[in-house]
Amino acid sequence: MFDENYKFTCVERFMRYVKYDTQSDEDSTSFPSTEKQKLLAKDLADELKSIGLKDAHMNEWGYVMATLQSNSNKDIPAIAFIAHMDTAPAVSGANVNPIIHKNYQGGNINLPNDQTQVIKIEDNHDLKNMVGHDIITTDGTTLLGADNKAGVAEIMDAVNYLISNPGVKHGTIKVCFTPDEEVGRGTEKIDLKKLGAKYAYTVDGESRGEIESETFSADSVTIKFYGKNIHPGYAKNKMINSVKVAASFIEMLPKYRLSPETTEDKEGFFHCTGFEGNEELSTLKFIIRDFETSKLQFYEGFLKEFAQKTMLKYPGAHFDFEVTEQYRNMKEVLDKHPQVVDFGVEAMKRLGIQPITHPIRGGTDGSKLSFMGLPTPNIFAGEHSYHSKLEWISVQDMEMAVKVIVEFSKIWEEKWK
Repeated sequence: MFDENYKFTCVERFMRYVKYDTQSDEDSTSFPSTEKQKLLAKDLADELKSIGLKDAHMNEWGYVMATLQSNSNKDIPAIAFIAHMDTAPAVSGANVNPIIHKNYQGGNINLPNDQTQVIKIEDNHDLKNMVGHDIITTDGTTLLGADNKAGVAEIMDAVNYLISNPGVKHGTIKVCFTPDEEVGRGTEKIDLKKLGAKYAYTVDGESRGEIESETFSADSVTIKFYGKNIHPGYAKNKMINSVKVAASFIEMLPKYRLSPETTEDKEGFFHCTGFEGNEELSTLKFIIRDFETSKLQFYEGFLKEFAQKTMLKYPGAHFDFEVTEQYRNMKEVLDKHPQVVDFGVEAMKRLGIQPITHPIRGGTDGSKLSFMGLPTPNIFAGEHSYHSKLEWISVQDMEMAVKVIVEFSKIWEEKWK
């Protein structure tokens, strides 16, 4: 049983962590992509040391790692709990002003410093379950950073609980906080040998009860259309404007299918995320997503065929087509290690939580970690409407996530044979 007299620390920690501007930068070539992420990382390492994890440290790349030693006589594989420190590039993470709305009683939530920012019931299906909860939001001018500083705070609190309650048996627990997850580089410099875990959980999900073991598989595609520039005053029958070539290509794309705005559930898509160009060169960037890895090549072939057809309209133009692998569906790995998810489901049920095991229409660091040899499903942290000024989280969900992490740790000790 969880000690009901325990005083949670996750909210206090979270309110401090969001004050750090840890926004990552997708255009940076350094690692981490922004040095300011290391400011939080260093303080987290010091904080872990202060609660008793003597080996806690931040390495040169900004990863924070620490070990809570086993207090069991069993030979149990080490498990890791992982969260990321950075916030999304799309919305400012500077000067975050978190607000706690006590005893939420339903309805929309108006954010005080920007009246255009309203958290609406119809856009947030979980709000209907939050009556009586304390809801943390921003003031409307920045994102909150619950994605994923909530996970960081919850892992810290769970470790604090286990240290404060030595009678709770557990195996070796590894803690890892990563930079640059939001720009797809969170595992780029990770040292799994140094981490020393055999299984892991990222704490970066939304609704209470989520334990996610299936993600998209993902590639990116860059298409470069080359035209021919010449002085516009003398361009007749000579100029090939690459912007018009690229626009013609985009016009050929399906309007009512195979895009994020027209798909749901387990349907895949391709999605143009960027267009930059001039008369000489126009560059289009796409992301390709599907739960079946084999379908990625189909979508990529679809795009290449459209590019070739576009060339027929513009004799003299040409294009380059580049595919980059991003991540793969973690289910392909996790199905070989069913206990990782099964133990998680058991933990949820013990706490009276209905497990939610739907696939993620996205990816996590766990996708890459699983294929790197560390099977890693994702569990809920309680974060909602992430990457926006309308981000919010429930205090009660945060505290429940702490209980879940503790329960996971107990079950691994109990059930491992």
